[in-house]
Amino acid sequence: MTRPTLKLPKKADKSAAPPKAMTTRARDVQQAKGRSKAAPPAPAVVAHAPAPKPKPKPRPNSKPGQTRFSAPRETGSVPVSVPRAPRPEPSQPDEPRLSKRMSELGLCSRREADEWIENGWVKVDGKVVDQLGARVSREARIEIDSAASRHQSEQVTILLNKPVGYVSGQPEHGYQPAVVLIKPENHWAEDPSPQAFRPSHLRGLAAAGRLDIDSTGLLVFTQDGRVAKRLIGQDSEVEKEYLVRVEGTLSDEGLELLRHGLELDGVKLKPAKVSWSNEDQLRFVLREGRKRQIRRMCELVGLTVTGLKRVRSGGVPLGSLPVGQWRYLRRDERF
Repeated sequence: MTRPTLKLPKKADKSAAPPKAMTTRARDVQQAKGRSKAAPPAPAVVAHAPAPKPKPKPRPNSKPGQTRFSAPRETGSVPVSVPRAPRPEPSQPDEPRLSKRMSELGLCSRREADEWIENGWVKVDGKVVDQLGARVSREARIEIDSAASRHQSEQVTILLNKPVGYVSGQPEHGYQPAVVLIKPENHWAEDPSPQAFRPSHLRGLAAAGRLDIDSTGLLVFTQDGRVAKRLIGQDSEVEKEYLVRVEGTLSDEGLELLRHGLELDGVKLKPAKVSWSNEDQLRFVLREGRKRQIRRMCELVGLTVTGLKRVRSGGVPLGSLPVGQWRYLRRDERF
């Protein structure tokens, strides 16, 4: 039987020769290998996306949600303007419109004329004209259908004795228009006209003239354009008579100025008839109706108006019509 043996490392031989010195070339090669192993990896290259361009701000006159496009400009191009077609001129511009000619002849108002033309009630030289704005010769023969005459004969004119506190036209500052007084219960019991009240008489009824809120007396309402034109038309010469109660002293020169020589808003007034009715009341007869004309005239000569009442329009007097009541204009009455 073999006995195990323990092998021990060999002792270094002190007598062994020392290692040979490394040459310069070998040392350089060995150092280069060491640097390549210890060098850190090169950083990775990251590609960044380009920053987005800012969106153009909308123009001040563009609306949200709308995109405006403009045509590309061409270098050296010359803009070409397209001429517009000229507007067609009336074939006979010097001839009046049919509605105006009818009004000039006193057949009706221009508003009524338009209505009659649309209804086919007007003939010019024997032919029906139903087109608004048609022009006619001044020598043309104009005929009106009997339906238009019947329509016109049914129109009414109403005379009201307006009390203080009502305005003649549209409501203002909480005050009611005087037309609200025209109702059956305010119809004058002694009205000489045989006309009976119908609700249709209120349709299209308008004041033909003004009477301020602090004044009383005759106020005319009408459905008839001819009556309105005669009373308040631009060329109206219908006289209106007033009784005016005043305070203050009026000289002879002031009285003459009231008759003629005053102006309002830079416009000279037409001559007026002014005289004393009694010691504190003047009588005015005017042929025009400026806003608050009599009150302003009196102020210019040192007078204060304390009361004003219209007593006549043309040939129609107020008479004994009570305050706040109304009656129909009779067929035989003319302004």
